[in-house]
Amino acid sequence: MSRVGKSPVYLQKGVQVTLTPAQELQVKGAKHALIVPLMNKIKAQIEESKVTLVCDNVEDGKYYGLTRALLQNAVTGVSKGWTKELELNGVGYRANVAGKKLELSLGFSHPVSFEIPEGIEIKVDKQTKIIITGADRAKVGQVAAQIRNYRPPEPYLAKGIKYSDERIRRKAGKAAGK
Repeated sequence: MSRVGKSPVYLQKGVQVTLTPAQELQVKGAKHALIVPLMNKIKAQIEESKVTLVCDNVEDGKYYGLTRALLQNAVTGVSKGWTKELELNGVGYRANVAGKKLELSLGFSHPVSFEIPEGIEIKVDKQTKIIITGADRAKVGQVAAQIRNYRPPEPYLAKGIKYSDERIRRKAGKAAGK
């Protein structure tokens, strides 16, 4: 059995969790609402300020810790939110938000336009720092990965889009031959 799954999920102030008839946990906060599906035969015991997951059979406990982690991420997302930061490194690399689109100048012959999905908010700071926020942790990470994928950082000049906490291993350039 999972040790992670046994620990309860404590609810912050203003967060409500309800069990739907379709065996899903609905997590509601001040601004957002998320749904966490209950896997297999995992049951939820909802109390005033915490939610405990119960699983009796070891065979059905495969997703015990995963379900608890998804529930914890949803509770944190509706109360505080999730954030990813990207940095643009390179001469002429810029970003700007225009309506529901993120426009990127990444050294291509054309600007790259990225449609901002529902539930995600993107801010640009100083034209080279992109801040992605949202309630759903997986969606925030997916959007950050899609934007980074337009121009991943390369190891020789470290040009490209990188996560703010990412460290790029630099390689030596081509040595002059004798």
